Amino acid sequence: MIKAVIRIENDMVMVFDEFGEEMPEYQGNYDFVKHRIIANATEDSVFNHWFGNSLKPRKTKPEIW
Repeated sequence: MIKAVIRIENDMVMVFDEFGEEMPEYQGNYDFVKHRIIANATEDSVFNHWFGNSLKPRKTKPEIW
């Protein structure tokens, strides 16, 4: 189950399950993985942006992620 999705400034995406393990099948360039992630995310999935020099990701809505 997709628990956390993080999009970073260079449009790469990191995805983690409920145990904090990476999910490589969903990771990669935003344009290539976004549709697969949105299709398989649940209501409990948390979407984040981690842009600039921020020390931690900022939560966002899936619609604008």
